[in-house]
Amino acid sequence: MATVIIPTPLRKFTGNTSRLQIHATNVKETVAELTLNFPDLKKHLLDEQGNIRNFINIFVGNDDIRDLQKENTVVKDDSVVSIIPAIAGGNA
Repeated sequence: MATVIIPTPLRKFTGNTSRLQIHATNVKETVAELTLNFPDLKKHLLDEQGNIRNFINIFVGNDDIRDLQKENTVVKDDSVVSIIPAIAGGNA
């Protein structure tokens, strides 16, 4: 099973769990299982059409899925999937 790292701002929706084991073959299935098991995550990860929100960055290992096959990026049993919400604000 792949390991999914849940960022601190979203842990309140996963019972404060920082890492989850997910059985999936790609990122889309990974997100689907996450939102099935933790329905409150859905509005934070997916838009109204069911697509991954633009401000959510997902990495498989060290690679941004936007540079790979996006939500069709392969997830293996030894993969580490990181969900990273974009952070805005601050002064330059």
